[in-house]
Amino acid sequence: MKIAVIGGTGLIGSRVVEILNASGHEAVPHSTSTGLDLLSGQGLPEALEGADVVVNLTNSPTFDDASPAFFQKTMDNLLAAAGAAGVGHAVILSIVGVDRVPDLVYYRAKVLQEDILKAGPVPYSIVRATQFFEFVDAMLSWTADENTVRLPTTPVQPIAAADVAQAVADVSVGAPLRGIREVAGPEVFPLDELGRITLAARGDQRTVITDDSAGMFAAVQGDVLTAEDGAVIAGTAYRDWLVR
Repeated sequence: MKIAVIGGTGLIGSRVVEILNASGHEAVPHSTSTGLDLLSGQGLPEALEGADVVVNLTNSPTFDDASPAFFQKTMDNLLAAAGAAGVGHAVILSIVGVDRVPDLVYYRAKVLQEDILKAGPVPYSIVRATQFFEFVDAMLSWTADENTVRLPTTPVQPIAAADVAQAVADVSVGAPLRGIREVAGPEVFPLDELGRITLAARGDQRTVITDDSAGMFAAVQGDVLTAEDGAVIAGTAYRDWLVR
C-alpha cells in the first residue's frame, strides 16, 4: 500500500513513516522541506500520485485567530487534490475533546478541519489523541517564571508520541472509519499534579501553584480532555517515559 504522509518529517509523521515502512508498506514523507506547500497546493499532485492513502499531520503555525484560515485552506487543497488523484482514504490527527472546548479558538479550528474532511469527497478517518508527553514541558512554560509554575487542576490523560504514531499508522492501513477513533495514555492526572511529577523528575526546584485561571487549559471545563469509553488506551506510562 502506498501512503503519502503530509507532515511526514515531524514528531508524529516521522514515526508514522518508520512504522509503515517497517511493516512492508510504501510510506513517503512530504513537507515543506521536500517541496510540498499545502497552503498553496504546490507539490500536492506529485505527492499524491499513485497513493492509496493520504495522512495529513500538518499543523497550524499558530494557535490564534489565524488557525481557522490555515485549516480551511490546507484541507480544501488537500481534498481537491486527493479526489483528483483517486486517493481512497484520508486520515487526519485531531484532539480528544476538541469539540467540547468552544472557548479555545485553536480547538474550534481543529473542529473545522474535521468537518471539512467529513464533508469532502474522500472516505476518511479521524484519530483523536490526548496531549503528548513531549509537550508537557511547553505547557508548563506558558505560566512559569523563575520560581513558580501556575497550573489549573484540569484533568488530562497524556500519551507518548510513539503511541500516537502507532495509532495513526494502524488506522491508515485499515478501512476508512468514516468516523473517529480516540487514543489516550493509561493514566489521568490533574494538570497541576502532572506539573509536580514532571518538575521532580527533572530536578527542577520550582513550585507548582494550583491556579484554575492559569494558562490555555483554564478554559477547559470538567474532564473533556480525557478519553471516552471505547478509546484505545496506550501502554506507555508517563513516569516510565520520564525515566527513559
